[in-house]
Amino acid sequence: MTSERISVLVLGLGNILCGDDGAGVVAVHQLSRRWRVPEGVRIVDGGTLGLDLLALVAASDRVILVDAVRADASAGTLVRLTGDEVAPAVYERLSPHQIGVADLIAGAALCERYPSEVVIIGVVPAMTDLQLGCTPAVEASVPGLVGNVLAELRRLGHQPEPRETICEPHEGARALGL
Repeated sequence: MTSERISVLVLGLGNILCGDDGAGVVAVHQLSRRWRVPEGVRIVDGGTLGLDLLALVAASDRVILVDAVRADASAGTLVRLTGDEVAPAVYERLSPHQIGVADLIAGAALCERYPSEVVIIGVVPAMTDLQLGCTPAVEASVPGLVGNVLAELRRLGHQPEPRETICEPHEGARALGL
């Protein structure tokens, strides 16, 4: 496990090859390109790595999971889950990679390194079948997803600054919505 402490870990989760499931990854890439985060905040594209992310989570004081979340709401609806809502969400309501996220959260608890706070900032998917890119409803919600992550960082006392020059994605990444 890493010995470097991370004040806030922003962890984008999902599979960009499965339609709206990749919304969390798309959001953290947009966040990284457009915003400079202060020292102590780390933004990571966790994809579908599951337990491979355990060292990062265990080294973090707070974690913001950015992901597609199944909920009784229309596609594109933004969701914020915290406290006692997190465990049921990772076991029941996250997207197709939920087992990896559930294992990650359980692993951090078993190692007695569970962060002091875990928040899920998510969007309700329309479709998580094999498809490149998000559906229009979810794609339209990605800026709001990024805005909610920024608001969460500010709530935690971190002030992201807009980048003067936005880093443009490579053509292939742009095709995937990154």
